[in-house]
Amino acid sequence: MIWHRLDRTLARWRPHRKPLTLALDALVVAICWNFTYLFRLGFERWWSDRPVYDGWVLLGVVATYLSVFVVAGVPRGMWRFSGFGEVKRLTLSCGVAGALCAVGVLMAQLYGVPRAVLAVHPFVTLMGLCMTRIAYRMVYEHSRAQITGGQGEVRRAIVMGAGEAARLLVAGLPQQGWTVLGLLDDDPAKRGARISGAPVLGTFDDVVDPRVTAGATHIITALPGSTATQRRRAIGLAASTSLPVLTVPSVSELQSGGARVERIRAIEPEDLLGREPVVLDEAGIADLVSGKTVLVTGAGGSIGSELCRQLARYGPARMVLYELSEFALYQIEQQLGELHPGLPLVRLMGDVKDLAHLRATFGTHRPHLVFHAAAFKHVPLMEDDNAWAALQNNTLGTYHAALAAMESGAERFVMISTDKAVNPTNVMGASKRAAERVLSHLATQGSGTVLSAVRFGNVLGSSGSVIPKFKEQIARGGPVTVTHPDITRYFMTIPEAVRLVLQSAVLARTGQVYVLDMGEPVKIVELARDLIRLSGHRENEIGIVFSGLRPGEKLYEELLADADLTQPSAHPRLRIARLNDDAGETWTGELLGWLGEPRSEGSPASQRERLARFIPEYKPGRPVERRAVSAGSPATSVP
Repeated sequence: MIWHRLDRTLARWRPHRKPLTLALDALVVAICWNFTYLFRLGFERWWSDRPVYDGWVLLGVVATYLSVFVVAGVPRGMWRFSGFGEVKRLTLSCGVAGALCAVGVLMAQLYGVPRAVLAVHPFVTLMGLCMTRIAYRMVYEHSRAQITGGQGEVRRAIVMGAGEAARLLVAGLPQQGWTVLGLLDDDPAKRGARISGAPVLGTFDDVVDPRVTAGATHIITALPGSTATQRRRAIGLAASTSLPVLTVPSVSELQSGGARVERIRAIEPEDLLGREPVVLDEAGIADLVSGKTVLVTGAGGSIGSELCRQLARYGPARMVLYELSEFALYQIEQQLGELHPGLPLVRLMGDVKDLAHLRATFGTHRPHLVFHAAAFKHVPLMEDDNAWAALQNNTLGTYHAALAAMESGAERFVMISTDKAVNPTNVMGASKRAAERVLSHLATQGSGTVLSAVRFGNVLGSSGSVIPKFKEQIARGGPVTVTHPDITRYFMTIPEAVRLVLQSAVLARTGQVYVLDMGEPVKIVELARDLIRLSGHRENEIGIVFSGLRPGEKLYEELLADADLTQPSAHPRLRIARLNDDAGETWTGELLGWLGEPRSEGSPASQRERLARFIPEYKPGRPVERRAVSAGSPATSVP
């Protein structure tokens, strides 16, 4: 399209705006000088009656005008936004330059130059300069209207990747108001080629060259089929340009049918993890779920809702959604109704602390599979005034759900645990560790229900996670608040974590705690810097402020307790933690007796002290700094 080609050409020249403005203005001054002679002397004499030194006078006039323009800041003006302010600046500049030229010619006694030319030339020049800018703005506005339909600024992109996804992207972007300036690809065979009319300008490393990105407003990575490492490298290079970075949907998004290649989106933190997709035993999961009744507690939460969406793909006979929040239950019910209209849904408002209601629910619907995702998980909120609520919900609620599952004859019960249950320093982690021990004790009671737990770290994008908070702070202009410069966390995407939960359900034997391979721990401050760069800002524009560790917060999270042993499972991304639990009938009875009280007496501090007697590894009141370890390595402490 001609307007896209024109816009690409103008964009290429835009970084050289100031010298080009001076050159074009010099040309206008010279043309207007000659036009003034034509106006004064007529067609017959406008050339022949000039003095022989007129060429030198013209050079002096042009130099004078350009000098005044530079002093007045005329070259800094952007022609596509020219308005009354620009006209005022040009009027003043032409008046001053015209007066200086007239004084100079008269003082040099160059009487061959007509006085009328000296008097009229500034006015003709002013009209010429204004008309040039108006003409450019008209062309620009018309070009933008043709490209974007008249709405919004023209967006110009450099596309990283020149494969099939890039071809589809380049073909589809113009209809969305984009202009593609060029593509980059590391394949030497594509160098100098044109894809859908856009040239391949160089390799990925060339994205940092200002000459390549000149005129671009965005960088788009189009590498859905590449390895995670290749995508992360491309995103890192793009982020270093300080331009906003976008990407095409991932392979999993494209395969799900929920997105198309040309529907670009912002870079999400999961794009930065750099891990390969999880390969599942699809047949085994389908065998487990297909034709069964599945119950999910906390069905409207971050993990619970994704569990529901993925379970629905495997054709369960019925899905029971058990949720305390009315709005969350409504949301997941609406989503499942749209995605799987033929799936029977049972939507129940319920609280896992209500054992009678759980027993009635399980007795009525007889679920084969139970995924227990209901939990209070925000560490600082659960530390003081809500400590008792965390224990009631996370520990007692797990006991109630597992007991109801066992009594109703459920085949499998899977509890979602957390890395914060390892050597816990906060109530939330200790409540989850207590839940694991209760589940371990129940597994010894000879029930036919397979009881297991899955332990993993932070999931990107979950409610209360740090990523949405960072994005909001960046959108407000900063600063971004990080608790500590050295704090690290394990991260995994919600879909990735849920896929491994489903895989663990296939493999689990009763009493086992599965630990997900969370990859390498991520420094939170580096994650914040990545998000700042990917939003098109520099760190000196959006500052980072360290607010200090919050109550109960660790610098480093662990996935395995010091005393735990692990062994590999049938899946490379899952390991089995064989817990050295000595929780017997007495310990479990005393804990459940305490938690079964209508209300706990005493302050949150006394509740934490009593909890520490049940969970010896729980160290309340101070953050414990421990070195992060992978799932297969022994944990080590920093003294």
